[in-house]
Amino acid sequence: MAKKKWADLTSGQRKAMIALGTVEVALAGAAYIDLIRRPADQVNGSKGKWAAIIAINIVGPITYFTRGRKAPLGA
Repeated sequence: MAKKKWADLTSGQRKAMIALGTVEVALAGAAYIDLIRRPADQVNGSKGKWAAIIAINIVGPITYFTRGRKAPLGA
């Protein structure tokens, strides 16, 4: 099966791809901003490791938000 080109996609498929891409970029941006602003002692593991994990498609930022941050004290 040959790879589809952008021109071969229906308008609905194009809109879905744009929406998914937008969500992915927004999540990654938010995760990187949080990682930069968060003190190292509030991150599970090294910041370098989490920066690399965030770069993994949509799964990386979600993983960072669910497992990479430590809960604030008293929460």
